[in-house]
Amino acid sequence: MKSIKSHFVFTKSQQNGIFLLVLIIIILQAIYFFADFSSETNSEALSQEEIEAFQAQIDSIKQARAEADSVKIFPFNPNYITDFKGYTLGMSVAEIDKLQQFREENKWINSAEDFQRVTGVSDSLLEAISPYFKFPDWVIEAEKKKTIAQPKTRFEVSDLNKAEAEDLQKISGIGEVLANRIVNYRTKIGGFRGEIQLKDIYGLNYETREKLQQQFKVFKDEELGLININKAKVLDLVAVPYIKYELAREIIDYRQLHEEINSFEELSKIESFPSDKIDRIQLYLSLN
Repeated sequence: MKSIKSHFVFTKSQQNGIFLLVLIIIILQAIYFFADFSSETNSEALSQEEIEAFQAQIDSIKQARAEADSVKIFPFNPNYITDFKGYTLGMSVAEIDKLQQFREENKWINSAEDFQRVTGVSDSLLEAISPYFKFPDWVIEAEKKKTIAQPKTRFEVSDLNKAEAEDLQKISGIGEVLANRIVNYRTKIGGFRGEIQLKDIYGLNYETREKLQQQFKVFKDEELGLININKAKVLDLVAVPYIKYELAREIIDYRQLHEEINSFEELSKIESFPSDKIDRIQLYLSLN
């Protein structure tokens, strides 16, 4: 008992220290419970003008970030469009393939009109990207001289589907053999649906084809309807000059597997489909 009691015996100075410590604790507790620590003052509150200015700064940062993330187009020569470049410009796979095939034949695009004729891009896409086309200076000068030296003359345009071999021979670059070849091919496919089918004539080069199309056009025949590819049977598709029975069967199988064909470019997924002739095949088909 004495040992326990000895722990609670303090000197006078120790008692004063304990009292002072307890007093300090009580004062701190009172300050904690009763003092107002809120720091909100009218001077610290944001005004409406400051909030709007801050929001405007955030909007400008977002806009700058969006412009930095967007794809910037710099002047380029359309003859050297790569797969990636064509994709970023918005060209389809088929359009890029047409351009590359044209270049593989060692032919050159010298104007926006040439680019659309070769690739088949839409008017809206051509309008968006053609301002960035950059051709060599000598090409630009040659086009100017050509315009001045060769003023436009009006030709009497004739129906290509009614032209005789003798009529075709009047075009520079077309002899008797080539003229007969054009007429025979026209008979084989049941008549031309479009001038682009002249690309299938063996021996008819680009320059001669351009001359031919100045005087001969394919006039649309309203009686020649299009075949609905989503409803056509095998024999219907075989009627298209470029589609044989095996390919027609594959198209039907693909359509049944995917329920519907939504674009002509989709047909390129069929392994044996002639993607290089899609522009001519479209002359005979419709999607609905």
